[in-house]
This record gives sequence, C-alpha cells and structure tokens, in this order.
Amino acid sequence: MTADVRIAEVAALIGDPARANILSALMGGQALTASELAYAAGVSPQTTSGHLGKLTDGRLIACVRQGRHRYYRIATPRVAEMLEGIMAVVADLPPRHRPPSKLDEAMRNARTCYDHVAGKLGVNLTDALCARGHLVLSDDGGEITDSGVVFFRDFGVDLAAARSRRRIFCRPCLDWTERRPHLGGTVGAVLAQRCFDLNWLQRMRDGRALTVTPAGRQGLSETFGLSL
Repeated sequence: MTADVRIAEVAALIGDPARANILSALMGGQALTASELAYAAGVSPQTTSGHLGKLTDGRLIACVRQGRHRYYRIATPRVAEMLEGIMAVVADLPPRHRPPSKLDEAMRNARTCYDHVAGKLGVNLTDALCARGHLVLSDDGGEITDSGVVFFRDFGVDLAAARSRRRIFCRPCLDWTERRPHLGGTVGAVLAQRCFDLNWLQRMRDGRALTVTPAGRQGLSETFGLSL
C-alpha cells in the first residue's frame, strides 16, 4: 500500500505540465538555473520556485550551489531512466496533430538523453560498436568485450575509472524516437563526454538537441564508420 502511494506521489509530481517541462529541460544533462527553467516551463519565476521546491523535496532533482548561484539537475541516473521510459511510452500513444518543426528533426537526429547520446546518432554509434564486436547488448544489460576495452582505451576513455562510478556500467536504453536501443549507463556517459571533449558534438541552445561539428563528421566517420 505504501509503494502504491509513493508511485502516485511521483506521478503527480511529473504530471504537472510545468514540472514536466522542467524535467524535460534537465534531461539535456546540464545543470540549469531557476531563470533558465522558468523559461523552459513557460511560467513566472515565482511559480517556478514552487515547482523546484516540490521536485527537490520529491528527490527528482537536486540543487547545486556554486558561489551565489544555484543550479538544478536530475537527482540520479535512475530518475533519468524513469523519465526516458515515460517518453518511450508517450511515443506509442496516438499522435496529436502538430506541424513538425526544425527542432523536432534536430531532436530525432541527435540529442542528449541525460548524459549519453540518443536519437539516430546514438543508435548508430551503438550499432557500430556492436557490429565491430566491441559491445554486446542484451535486453537488460551490456558488456564491453576485450576488443572494446582496447578500442575505448585508444579512443581516450578510461573504462577502469568508469567502472568505479556508483551506477549501472553498461546497458541498453530504448530510444523513444528510433524505437531501438542506444547505449546508456556509465559507458554511454563517458562516450558522450569524450565526443564533447573532442568538439565533435555541440549542444543547441535552449534544448537537448545536438549538432555534429565538421570535426565530428570526420571523426565519427574515421572512428565509427558513420556517414552523416
């Protein structure tokens, strides 16, 4: 009975449109200020403050202080996984008529799913790793092969350090636009971060969508065999 009540409490927190917009904005993986989240939610700063308090009390988001500033982020990877799962369910619902936009297309092509790469690019990266024998995915988990350990080392990723993080190391994450898995877990996160560090990917303003830089097009082609 207690579990049922807690489920209802979490569902109520997510079910408010303004709070859903706040959580969606934070799924980009960046910590954002209250002002930025007010803009994303489409409500006043005063109303946003109340929503942020409820989401923080519900442990769906966390507040990080830096000097005089406060930044908000998704509390844990498990919360991000829950939100991505909801998005996958929503994608199966009857569509509502809405003219497609350039942002919709950009989101389908490449976006962040909390701290890893999703969309067509994320799925294609995962397919390339599997096809080359560096990664083996099952329905509920994943494993980096011996050749994968060598590949990631040569790519500049320290898998030993990644294993020390307190989260699932390697897992499939169902992509809600492609309906196929992209790479999640710690491995997905460090892969995405390496692409950012190499300036292969850049975040689009005011959203989760990503753009691939000219250096990224060349690097993704040479390293993963992807033609973008």
